[in-house]
Amino acid sequence: MADVDDDLDLTTLDDDELVQQMHEDLYDGLADEIVDGTNILLERGWAPYKVLTEALVEGMRIVGIDFRDGILFVPEVLLAANSMKAGMAILRPLLAETGAPKLGSIVIGTVKGDIHDIGKNLVGMMLEGAGFDVFDIGINNDADSYLSALDEHRPDFLGMSALLTTTMPYMKVVIDTLKERGLRNDYMVLVGGAPLNEAFAKSVGADAYCRDAAVAVETAKAMVDELRQQAGAAA
Repeated sequence: MADVDDDLDLTTLDDDELVQQMHEDLYDGLADEIVDGTNILLERGWAPYKVLTEALVEGMRIVGIDFRDGILFVPEVLLAANSMKAGMAILRPLLAETGAPKLGSIVIGTVKGDIHDIGKNLVGMMLEGAGFDVFDIGINNDADSYLSALDEHRPDFLGMSALLTTTMPYMKVVIDTLKERGLRNDYMVLVGGAPLNEAFAKSVGADAYCRDAAVAVETAKAMVDELRQQAGAAA
């Protein structure tokens, strides 16, 4: 099977076949093939946003489902996300030119005292793949770092991660700081990390707990949809 894939000329596929092949290549973490497929669709006159949604986002949606269901694991999803990134590198400047719609935006970072970032990186890549603007502020962030990033980017969401039980409580420090400054209602706060759970998220005042990257995407999408429905009803 690998030999057949190696010999496959993507230019010989029609649009539907090529998109299906890109879903498979994304699933297998084949970045070069994703770059080729993205360029071919653009050359055929596809709008950048159509390439993003139908070829890349849909492919990552399939990856996300299998990750959630335990069929794929972190190393494989990282490969898929990196392949997505390769396609995004081509599309991002084109999307900026065409003013393509965005689902929303998020500032994400690991909390103070914690230097773990694999889970955070995965969440960021999958959210970007789903159509969110992602501002990743890295690891070991104190409350001022989060607030500075929120002030700079004005996102819809704040995402915080922690892998150590000793750093988890710092999430409450950040949320309490937001409350003190009258900013808590300006952002939807998502928290995640191996030692967290729903009860902890509720106890620190977060809006939602996301147990993995796939759930983070589903949760953010659902919250954005709910906000838009509310805005539509109010109008």
